[in-house]
Amino acid sequence: MTAQNSPFRGLVDFYENGVARGWAIHLNRRGPLHVHVLIDGQEVAAVEAASPRPDLGSLIKSGEQNIGFTFNVPSPYLDGRARALSFRFPDGSIVPVSVSGTGQDFTDELLIGDDAAQQITGYFEGLRQGQVVGWVLIPGESGALEGGATVALSIDGRHIARVKADRFRGDVGESLDADGLCGFSVPVPTAFRDGKPHLYAVTVEPSGVELTNSPMRSSIADDRLEAELVDVTETIDRFHRDLSALRRKIRDIMPHGGHSLADYDSWARAYYARLRIAVDHERTHAPLPGSPRVSVLCPVYKPILTDFIQAVQSVMAQTYPHWELIFIDDGRADATITRQIDTFCAADKRMRVITLPKNQGIAGATNAGLMEAKGDYIAFFDHDDVLVDVALEVMVRAALRSNAQLLYSDEDKIDLHGRFRDPNLKPDFSYRYLLGCNYICHLTMVHAALARKIGLLDSAYNGAQDHDFLLRAVEILQPAEICHVRDILYHWRITENSTAASLKNKSYAVEAGVRAVAAHLRRRGLKARPTSIDKLTIYNVRWQYRASPRVTIIIPFKDESEMTERCVTALLDRTQYAAFDIILIDNWSVTPAAKRFAARMRKIEGVTVLRVEEAFNFSRLNNFAVRHTDAPFILFMNNDVVIENADWLRLMVNECLAAEDVAVVGNMLLYKDETIQHAGVITGPDVIGAHAHRRFGRHDKGYIGRIALTHEVSAVTAACMLVRRDVFLAVGGFDEDHLSIAYNDVDLCLKIRQAGHRVLYVADSVAHHYESHSRGTDDRPEHETRFFLETQFMREKWAGYEDFESDPYYARYFRTDATPFMDLRRPEEIPAPDKL
Repeated sequence: MTAQNSPFRGLVDFYENGVARGWAIHLNRRGPLHVHVLIDGQEVAAVEAASPRPDLGSLIKSGEQNIGFTFNVPSPYLDGRARALSFRFPDGSIVPVSVSGTGQDFTDELLIGDDAAQQITGYFEGLRQGQVVGWVLIPGESGALEGGATVALSIDGRHIARVKADRFRGDVGESLDADGLCGFSVPVPTAFRDGKPHLYAVTVEPSGVELTNSPMRSSIADDRLEAELVDVTETIDRFHRDLSALRRKIRDIMPHGGHSLADYDSWARAYYARLRIAVDHERTHAPLPGSPRVSVLCPVYKPILTDFIQAVQSVMAQTYPHWELIFIDDGRADATITRQIDTFCAADKRMRVITLPKNQGIAGATNAGLMEAKGDYIAFFDHDDVLVDVALEVMVRAALRSNAQLLYSDEDKIDLHGRFRDPNLKPDFSYRYLLGCNYICHLTMVHAALARKIGLLDSAYNGAQDHDFLLRAVEILQPAEICHVRDILYHWRITENSTAASLKNKSYAVEAGVRAVAAHLRRRGLKARPTSIDKLTIYNVRWQYRASPRVTIIIPFKDESEMTERCVTALLDRTQYAAFDIILIDNWSVTPAAKRFAARMRKIEGVTVLRVEEAFNFSRLNNFAVRHTDAPFILFMNNDVVIENADWLRLMVNECLAAEDVAVVGNMLLYKDETIQHAGVITGPDVIGAHAHRRFGRHDKGYIGRIALTHEVSAVTAACMLVRRDVFLAVGGFDEDHLSIAYNDVDLCLKIRQAGHRVLYVADSVAHHYESHSRGTDDRPEHETRFFLETQFMREKWAGYEDFESDPYYARYFRTDATPFMDLRRPEEIPAPDKL
């Protein structure tokens, strides 16, 4: 079609008996222009747009009337074969076509011949035993009549099916001395077997010519039982539609009465009240099986007195009594604070102090406490922060229940006015996320034996000493030994000089964090280069691997030749990763443009075109294509995805090369307006698959850096998904029986994660996704029943799988049926962590 920024406008609006007429104009200058004429993609003439077109009247603002053109198709091209006639403006852009009565409305080209209808011999015979039947013959290459034409059935104006007219019809072949493989038979869907009249139409594609006797109004009701079954089916379908509508209505209504991060303080107060009730109930009905002691380490250096007192009082208020609080008075820098420490220790024998005559910094002070700790577990606590009163009890219960060696909770901040804000609602353990930022932070509790094995904090990383400590911990631990305690148990105090207030106060922490991550990667023998993102304590880790295992990129398409060619051209022109090939799956395209596109693609080295003539089934098409490659990696891609950066594929492959358990990798996908369409998928029974950070800006950091940082997710979209081929085959590939269109990518990711592999979202690999450009969306009325059934299948299949019931990489406090990482569940709706 004509580009919006093109200075040319025009239209081909008439065609009959080999004569085409239209008009063309330049918006910025007067005078006639020449229009180029193409037949079957080859230019055959140029005509001048200088004839009068008074019929256009006021439509042409310039007032020009001599803007019409006429083209007579040369007789050699009127040979009875279907041909594509198209026109181009001088700049090469397309003159659109809209010819009434031909069914060719605002297309790129006209399908012409002597008369398309005269080329077709066929008959719509009607309905027989619940089948739409008939036959079609079309001229073959030799001119003889042949079968195999593509036939489309519509009922009441709705497209129902597309089939090949290749069934044996000996009676037709004998009568016309033609190919007998020319019959077709299409079963009528149950919904139309209701005894009521419906309008049946059969056309031959791509011409759109209706067969003789079409359309036909008729009805089917084979017998009483079938009629009753139809009534039941209609009731079920109506129920599907009503239930879908009700769910949408509920989603529309609920956000208005709920909470979001904007009013987090009021939500948090209600949450803490319910948390205490839940812990009281558990204490009564499930007494702790042991009473390990927790050593709480509190380095002290010039805190505000009132804040320090409140911090210590929060430890004293703990419902779990088996703790010791170790103050490390770092350099005795404030006599008032030193006296207050002595007062606390005198009042409660569970508190004691280690005095350092010279200031040693946060790492040195913490180390002094580590060496003196006598508890079974070590908890790290800053001198002006606040513990929730049930914090240690919840942490100990989690430690005894999970046998974890390192545990961490969620946290928020408390400001100068005592308001709660800026919660860090964390994922379960995510190693790739930890490389990008210390999301674990507070409250962290480790087994004392593990702490001694990890070693002391390293003062060389002051400002990021805790991140370094955690990275050394994960070098020792298995993921199962790290437990995310899914409760908010820690308040980080915001003061003028705290990191919680501004990173400008600790800019050295940024540099220390980069060095800590780099040192960890060296110890593990991983080739990577970490850098700070925008001078923040979040880090971009670029793997430096150069191995290039072969990747097969699989792209299904149907007729969308212009969009598909744009997709493929971007891949071929921009991708710097050399070891890839492309399989295009032509899912029964019928337009001449699509056929020419497929022919061009077959001539390109490294591009294979497979044709599949059957109804659209995304899962089946991709499974079929996978069987035609032995590449170790498969990349599934929609034909409406256009890659952006040259290293997009290298970034995705390198995540798999860096870790053998990474089996699926997705990337950032953008809408045309540069907002985010995909940055990972959230799973759960409410909406099955919600796109994280949808409609955020591409340069936003996202919730706790998750747009900018590569990290583990539960699923990614198959619009652009890299998968290890052996893992794909091991889990059975896409489910083509139950998930033909929706949720097949979510299901695949869940199967792969259940098998012990990881799924990653890669932040630096970027592409644009013109979502559902070809197929459309699932919220159309005709799709609702199928979409409902696929949704129910997912809920039933994955019910009871903990990682589906509560996405481990998406905090349980957030809703999935509203704005991800923004809208909060009501506190009373949040399940207890051990009830998930």
